[in-house]
Amino acid sequence: MPKYEGFGHSVLIISASEAFDTAVRKSLRGFASIESRKHAASARRYLLERYYDLIVINAPLPDESGEQLAKDIAESGRASVLMAVPSEVYGDALEHVSDYGILVISKPVSAGLLDKALRFLTAFQNRVQKVERQVLAAEEKLQELRIVTKAKFYLVENEHLTEDEAHRKIGKLAMNHGVSRKIIAERIIESYEE
Repeated sequence: MPKYEGFGHSVLIISASEAFDTAVRKSLRGFASIESRKHAASARRYLLERYYDLIVINAPLPDESGEQLAKDIAESGRASVLMAVPSEVYGDALEHVSDYGILVISKPVSAGLLDKALRFLTAFQNRVQKVERQVLAAEEKLQELRIVTKAKFYLVENEHLTEDEAHRKIGKLAMNHGVSRKIIAERIIESYEE
């Protein structure tokens, strides 16, 4: 069986069936963190303490159908949710939860279908994490730009430099001191705000 590209993902299996739990664990061999809960109430408490990338629900659960739990999880964060439901309620479950981005599969579940569904969710989480890293990098770059712009403003106002001269001065100071432009800009701002 090929390995997943999901070693950094954490998984929570919510299932009262040991056989289902074992099948999911077999499909997710190689993941860093796979944990299980048998009841929705226990899973809800657990989810308050920890974040998971993938949530697998084997419905129905002993204390509820699992639909509301799946919806709550999907609305509360960016975790991908897979819900396995009995074939008799598959259509209803799909109608109730698919608008929340929850992937629903019908039981009994073949190993191949379970494997494909988990691969799909893992690939989706990989993309989500990539986009999050890009957004974070863009936010950091924007923050640096704001700080450098503020420092240039102080240099233009107080040292009567042009914007280009202020820009070059910050760059030269950063190079001479072996630090980032952001650090030099922060020092300039501090010196004028004291």
